[in-house]
Amino acid sequence: MGVPTVGCHCSVCTSDDPRDKRLRPSILISYDRHNILIDTTPDFRTQALRARMERLDAVLFTHAHADHIMGLDDVRPFNYRRRTQIPIFAAEDTMTAIRRCFQYVFDGVKKESNIPQLDPRLIDGAPFNLFGLEFLPIPLVHGRQTIYGFRFGAAAYLTDHSEIPESSMDQLRNLDVLFLDALRYKPHPTHSTVDRSVKTVEQLSPRRAYFTHICHDLAHERAESLLPPHIRLAYDGLEIEIGESHQD
Repeated sequence: MGVPTVGCHCSVCTSDDPRDKRLRPSILISYDRHNILIDTTPDFRTQALRARMERLDAVLFTHAHADHIMGLDDVRPFNYRRRTQIPIFAAEDTMTAIRRCFQYVFDGVKKESNIPQLDPRLIDGAPFNLFGLEFLPIPLVHGRQTIYGFRFGAAAYLTDHSEIPESSMDQLRNLDVLFLDALRYKPHPTHSTVDRSVKTVEQLSPRRAYFTHICHDLAHERAESLLPPHIRLAYDGLEIEIGESHQD
């Protein structure tokens, strides 16, 4: 729901620490003058302006929950710049939900105003190449649903998961950077906890890890002070360089 949470007056929602102001999670991957976005949150326009985005070459979707897709209409300015369709990648069930939510984009009916120009492409777990970088979909368990995270080079982005299957763990070795869901301290039926994600980092041994999809139960400064030095909390506007993978 983002932080501050609407109507909440807890110490985190009223915090003066800018790292406690959290829009819905998404990441932008920039390389070789290309920009690849993972998820279009309801806050995408604000995020794009803050990041001074001037181009968008593709969008990858983890799943179809509202906090991950509802900013899709705001890709339109990038269509003006590209003058071509923007490819979007998603699993079949996710793409079906996107088509349903944004029916006006895909119904083929001529519109009087501009709509996003999109090129939908299905993913099925096989790796695919975008502008010279391989993206590997990583199956994750999100409550009763199977969704995707993504590995790209020496980094992996795993949001919204309650469990990582063992077969997926095997695809997450030798990472420079690992992003993990860590919603809160208390158990949740569809999300990882801080403690569980710390254990995942211990198992996978990435050089660095960042926790994301954080609710208002966690104050940034306090929560980060309790973590090992190679595990940090992600925050809005965080920018990092990704290096080569390492060997255990």
